[in-house]
Amino acid sequence: MIVKERKKPLMILKLHALLDRISPHHPEIPKITEELKKREAGYRGETSLDYPLSFLDEKNYLIFHDLRLKDNSSFFQVDTLLLTKSHFIVLEVKNISGTLYFDHDFKQLIQTTHNGKERAYSYPLTQLRRQEQQLKRWLEKHHLKQMPITSYVVVSNPQSIIRTSKKSLHISQQVIRKEELPEKLLLLEKSKSPEILNSKGMKKAARSLLKGHLEQDQSIFEKFQLTKNDIRKGVMCSSCKYIGMKRYHGYWACPVCKMKSKQAHLQAINEYRLLFNPTITNSQLRDFLNLQSADTAKRLLKSMDIPYVGENKGRKYDLTKIREFKI
Repeated sequence: MIVKERKKPLMILKLHALLDRISPHHPEIPKITEELKKREAGYRGETSLDYPLSFLDEKNYLIFHDLRLKDNSSFFQVDTLLLTKSHFIVLEVKNISGTLYFDHDFKQLIQTTHNGKERAYSYPLTQLRRQEQQLKRWLEKHHLKQMPITSYVVVSNPQSIIRTSKKSLHISQQVIRKEELPEKLLLLEKSKSPEILNSKGMKKAARSLLKGHLEQDQSIFEKFQLTKNDIRKGVMCSSCKYIGMKRYHGYWACPVCKMKSKQAHLQAINEYRLLFNPTITNSQLRDFLNLQSADTAKRLLKSMDIPYVGENKGRKYDLTKIREFKI
């Protein structure tokens, strides 16, 4: 059973919003685009596990996607964590193309692309060992029963070629293709490991894991050394992407392609939430949407039917309660 669903990472949503709002000639565009490409590849790799995981017996597995827990003063994140009555299973997903050489001597993963270019990555098996240690500490700190932890690096790209040296063939026990995952888990299930948790214990552990999860919310401005002045204000036309739609009586109109919309402001407000702040005031809304009238801004905020705190000019609206947008 899936206890914690997988959802599109917040940073991907922020990067999309940033690319919509930053000048197309900004010098950071290549870096932002590359970061988005890398993160979306990782997310696609993680979602590709959904199919092989669907073969598992829901009664025997509790599944947590994108779990981020605090270990002392730092955090650690697990792509997918499986909980059974006898094991924790950590899955680290790698969606990397080309030939992947697992160099066990120098603890590095070397990617060779189709054009012969090489690139080194952190060694995934070292990462797994660190995650196991951090998970053990976290379980102990939260007074949960210790259980064996089995970890796998799951290569999700079906066209990747996996290689290692002859003396390091043991890594094949931990580095697997996603298609192998159900069989690996079935073998683990049949290993007759003693059951440590009953159903009540599994539910208790699940509640603690969910309570301990904290989504990462990194500032997009700090990451790329930007300022608020780098962000273009105004309502974007969904048809021609022009930023600067005009507000008339009950609708927005694009001065370029003449497209009209009653709700074009919703996307702009959602991008404000992603880039700046989860709350907004009337004056901040007017500034971002290029509105002159406080009454118009008040009507727009009221029409969204979202909670607020404070009164008059100090009133702040909670933008996290706006319906989700697919970007």
